[in-house]
Amino acid sequence: MYRDVEKVAKSVYRSTMVVPSAHLIFEVGRYSSRAIKIMLDSLRIDGGDYCVEGMRVENNLMPGFLLTAVMTSAYRDMCRDGIDIRAVRYEDLVARPLDMCRAILEFCHLPLSLSESAVRGFDLDSQRNSPIARSIIGEFKEPEMTPQIKARLNELLKKFELPPIGEPWVIEGTLSCS
Repeated sequence: MYRDVEKVAKSVYRSTMVVPSAHLIFEVGRYSSRAIKIMLDSLRIDGGDYCVEGMRVENNLMPGFLLTAVMTSAYRDMCRDGIDIRAVRYEDLVARPLDMCRAILEFCHLPLSLSESAVRGFDLDSQRNSPIARSIIGEFKEPEMTPQIKARLNELLKKFELPPIGEPWVIEGTLSCS
């Protein structure tokens, strides 16, 4: 599942406020691109494949942008390798939850009768009993998107062949309900 990259970045930032190891990696990443490699390696992604030369965590939004770029690249690699996988866009899921749940269940060869139960699950915070529950991370202020930060993040997106901030994008192979 993917969603608007700026929203992901803000959520990742707020999550790092309650996950000390992630917060530490991002803080160290301000001084060394090696921290980014360590972070990716900890996610079982070969950080060496995705480290951008000389890139450091220059702002509070960069970790979320990097995570989105890396995951999108990994998805594209799987598609190129012939893995039968599909992306799901969060905005589509929220706009048409029942139809999208049906599309997902159909792709997974699961009973469509589960669609309504799946939609009811959206009413719950999937992280409700964890440190990253909405009620906890929602209390943290979102980082600001200045013109300078936006320009730098757009450079990162360009390196990963993703559209710039603010432009709509749909990853090829995304499930739809139309």
